[in-house]
Amino acid sequence: MQTITTTEALAEFCAKARTQPYVTVDTEFLRERTYWSKLCLVQLAIPPARDGEAVLVDPLAEGLSLEPLYELFRDEAVVKVFHAARQDLEIFFVDAGLFPKPLFDTQVAAMVCGFGEQVGYETLVRKIAKQALDKTSRFTDWSRRPLSEAQKTYAVADVTHLRAVYEFLSAQLGKSGRTDWVHEEMEILLSPETYTNRPEEAWHRVKTRTTSGRFLAVVKELAQFREAYAQQKNIPRSRIFKDDALLELASTRPANADDLAKSRLLLREARKGDIADGILAAVKAGQEMKPEDFPHVVEDHTQLQVNTALADLLRVLLKAKSEETGVANKLIASSADLDRLAAGKRDVPALNGWRNDVFGHDAMRLVRGEVALTASGGAVRVVVI
Repeated sequence: MQTITTTEALAEFCAKARTQPYVTVDTEFLRERTYWSKLCLVQLAIPPARDGEAVLVDPLAEGLSLEPLYELFRDEAVVKVFHAARQDLEIFFVDAGLFPKPLFDTQVAAMVCGFGEQVGYETLVRKIAKQALDKTSRFTDWSRRPLSEAQKTYAVADVTHLRAVYEFLSAQLGKSGRTDWVHEEMEILLSPETYTNRPEEAWHRVKTRTTSGRFLAVVKELAQFREAYAQQKNIPRSRIFKDDALLELASTRPANADDLAKSRLLLREARKGDIADGILAAVKAGQEMKPEDFPHVVEDHTQLQVNTALADLLRVLLKAKSEETGVANKLIASSADLDRLAAGKRDVPALNGWRNDVFGHDAMRLVRGEVALTASGGAVRVVVI
């Protein structure tokens, strides 16, 4: 297999790929020691009926530019095929501010085609391509050079078998008339909002049962400082301070270095220098925040007034619709969606797009008492009252 280490070789392959209907893509990366994923390898393959070529691209090779690859990604005449694309797309969005278009995610397509929830690549390869994958190199260090033959074999298999998976799923979608359903899902994956982490919104990810406005104000300021610092230094949030330490700081509200030294959960490195200064400034800002600017916890599941009987009926309806269409339950509607519907809320994805056609329309009829559910043998039917 060819490993590309020069811009010229990459441009040559990408020019060939731009004459094909699709290209399969995968990446290998590391993120344990950084905030942003470190791209270590890109795998590409073009259709087997047209040369069957697959290559490995080494982004760590000195002097190699990924611009030819990005030109391929911009070419909307070529479908870019990924499996479980979210992390791959984040890498390219952060690095180059672009998304591969048009996009086809085989994990999403498989859920639409009846392969279950979040089906893995290995399962699809076994069921569709009738091949077994060697996963022994899955957790290796992809930043080390040279790559072993085992690593290369593992990496290239992630795009060669993907061709058969894509062609099968694409054909199935065409037969069922559900191609547009997958296109709707791709819009979410191709939205910059999906990958934008704003420091001022980071507090939403901190789990706490305390709803005190002043407490949440300090939590927000601490989370904002941590997120901004992690992005600036390109280090994991946990290397600055973990959530349990953040909540401790929001409770104790240290005012100086001596107070920081009393923390039970704060890392030693966070008790001095820039991090310590940032913590103290964040606590001070939270303490001084005006009450009208306090953050408010978004209504969570425990606060909803859920009609449990209605929620149970909606679950029965969802299961029936999933079995009828062959689409995975969770892709149609989440458990949280059903509870929100049963609590009188209407801001749920299940009432939009193809989901509304499959489930949402009948779900709302059920909520309004316009239809009932009946069981006949093993099937559940919707009956107009």
